[in-house]
Amino acid sequence: MKRCEWADKGKLERVYHDTEWGVAVHDDRRLFEFLILEGAQAGLSWSTVLKKREGYRKAFRDFDAVAVSGFSEGDVSMLLSDPGIIRNRLKIRAAIGNAQAFLRVREEFGSFDRYIWRFVEGTPVRNAWSRMTEIPCRTPVSDAMSEDLRKRGFKFVGSTICYAFMQAVGMVNDHVVECFRYGNPAR
Repeated sequence: MKRCEWADKGKLERVYHDTEWGVAVHDDRRLFEFLILEGAQAGLSWSTVLKKREGYRKAFRDFDAVAVSGFSEGDVSMLLSDPGIIRNRLKIRAAIGNAQAFLRVREEFGSFDRYIWRFVEGTPVRNAWSRMTEIPCRTPVSDAMSEDLRKRGFKFVGSTICYAFMQAVGMVNDHVVECFRYGNPAR
């Protein structure tokens, strides 16, 4: 079975690729999860984040934005000693601030889903790449998303992170055309 080349690095990557990557996500909790995980990835590999995903779920209360928005300095200290996550003070504080910004967006738009999917007019962008090397790391849409998120107080949401987020939550289908998931990313 032909997969996107990056999915052949290991079992975690393969399962993630085969079951999640590129599948349209409209659940606010899952969108918040990917927002935090993509920000945590900055400067690291996605494999590193996948290995720590369960640790993140535990540490960040199953990605409950209300709970995370109320984390205190004591919580930050505990998280900095948690080997189940990436122990970076800036990323941890950004996750808390992003939870607060996430809740403001949800209040304004009724849901984070309604806000974020408007960047692609509610419909996934379907690309047709032959090779992984053709896939961009950012686009004008991810640039606009990054700029808007930053204006709303989000951190660790540069254009490259936003594009990776778009790929993860199915706003864009970047499976290569020979990948078995290309024709049906919504599994």
